[in-house]
Amino acid sequence: MTSMAKFITFEGMDGAGKSTHLAWFADMLRQRGQDVIVTREPGGTPLGEQLREILLNQPMCIGTEAMLMFAARLEHIEQIIRPALGSGKWVISDRFSDASFAYQGGGRGMDWQKLEQLEQWVHPDLQPDLTLFFDVPVEIARQRLANNISLDRFEQEQTDFFERVRAGYHQRVKANPQRYAVIDAARSLEQVKQQLEAIIATL
Repeated sequence: MTSMAKFITFEGMDGAGKSTHLAWFADMLRQRGQDVIVTREPGGTPLGEQLREILLNQPMCIGTEAMLMFAARLEHIEQIIRPALGSGKWVISDRFSDASFAYQGGGRGMDWQKLEQLEQWVHPDLQPDLTLFFDVPVEIARQRLANNISLDRFEQEQTDFFERVRAGYHQRVKANPQRYAVIDAARSLEQVKQQLEAIIATL
């Protein structure tokens, strides 16, 4: 049985484990009869994927980084997200604007107000119906990335950067708690799945 389309985002710092659960979560929704598309940021469109390659690998100033993130996001919204929602499909995105506030705002220290202006310009009338925030202590996230031999320039940042990223996410959750489900991502995969199953049952 299908119902009104929903926009769901997965958020969390690198190593939180959100990507591990995203495909499973989408499959569970499909089993319940929903038409689901899975996408990601930065990326999701041909242009967005080219910008992703630049953003993850090329050094740049913080303003350029933030504006390229939102440029990729605008393309993503117009080419993928809005058309899918308009046709009744559920959209699950691996990251959205919360990530900009966490990484460029928290991690890089960019003026929060400038990010709010970009958000208001790019998607003034669009926010996720639900954001799953996979929260995990930084030391655990870093351990999970330790065996990854090809880290992008964000993943290569130091511990204090990720402490600020995590704090940025918590600031977003505190400002709008009704939109978020906070997942204790330090727990086992099975325990996290149980929490996600409970969330799916409420949708």
